[in-house]
Amino acid sequence: MREVREWTAHAERIVSKRRDPVVVQTLRSATAATIAYVIALRLSPEPAPLTAPLTALLVVQVTLYATITNGFRRVNAVVTGVLLAIAFSLLVGLTWWSLALLLLASLAVGRLVRVEEYVPEVAISAMLVLGVTSVGDYAWARVVETLIGASVGLACNLLLAPPVWVEEAGESIEGLARRLRQLMLRMGEEAAGGIPVERAESQLHEARRLDHDIVEVDAALRQAEDSLRLNPRVQDSVLHRVVMRTGLDTLEICTVVLRVLARSLTDLAKEREPEPLFEPETGAALEQVLSEIADAVVSFAVLVTTHLSASAESAEERLAAELRTAAGTRDKLALLLREEAERSPGHWQLPGAVLTEVNRILDELDTEHRTRRLFEELDRVSREQRARMPRLTRLRERLGVTEQMWRNRAGFGGRSR
Repeated sequence: MREVREWTAHAERIVSKRRDPVVVQTLRSATAATIAYVIALRLSPEPAPLTAPLTALLVVQVTLYATITNGFRRVNAVVTGVLLAIAFSLLVGLTWWSLALLLLASLAVGRLVRVEEYVPEVAISAMLVLGVTSVGDYAWARVVETLIGASVGLACNLLLAPPVWVEEAGESIEGLARRLRQLMLRMGEEAAGGIPVERAESQLHEARRLDHDIVEVDAALRQAEDSLRLNPRVQDSVLHRVVMRTGLDTLEICTVVLRVLARSLTDLAKEREPEPLFEPETGAALEQVLSEIADAVVSFAVLVTTHLSASAESAEERLAAELRTAAGTRDKLALLLREEAERSPGHWQLPGAVLTEVNRILDELDTEHRTRRLFEELDRVSREQRARMPRLTRLRERLGVTEQMWRNRAGFGGRSR
């Protein structure tokens, strides 16, 4: 049994590595560069046509969208650098002053041809070509090799379609939600039992560190968005992107509010030390409501990363039930905090801030608020598409892909609201 478990774990690691971005990029780039070199050996007069595999390495990207958008800019940069190097090679050859002039010209021309962030690659390509090109008759072979490398790189991405990274992005979003949940549970538990100032400050620092987690999740989501664009294997790619992006925006707002809540509890601990933050019944209510909100945060993350209608409906119903329960506990907490404020009229600001922050998180997770925000984002995307590609929009409308269909599919579980 132990050997079977070890073999299973090893197999799972291999499968996960197959979808790792670094592994995928390495294998695809190496394959494209090798094929480009083999083809260039037959078509280029150069004995070692290394510009072809170099260009293929520059073109191949992890996602199809990144390949098409970045690929053309990279090809433009490489071809521009090659042409400049050819001109310098034919006129002056390689000297220290010609290299300096070539670098200045490459960086200037790179900005003129609008290769965006790949301006340095114009100069890099020019230097590589100038360094290996000594005979004018062979200089034009570099252009041929560049075109071979670009064609092979694009073909590899079209024939061997990159994976769709939606699942990985969904796991990142759910992981962020679970970290939020764990922090909420600890905050509620310790606030109810009386928390030392040092511990409250530690929780505040932990809430601040969640910003780094959001950056990582955002990077994973951007990769997933790129993998959905221009991908013929994915239907409703715009809807998937908008659902996950607005979901991450909501979790980011909840993270900010949680940080503010941690700040309020820290200030309250400093003000009331060594006494407890709240009366026992009030502290218990706060712990309960934070626990219920923590569960709702995870359900919300599951909802925005679920694309099957039946699963989405179940996730929506669970989220709505958890929010109703949390709202009832919130009302109970509000009454208890008001009673405390009446007994101590001069110390109501911080407890009132705690209640305000609890309300804000509940409002952000509310399904009606979520649906309204989602429709607004879909409307914005639709307007941008109509302005950017009016002909494609008219064709989509003729084929029956209307904005109302988007709205119907955007409802949680595929239902129209």
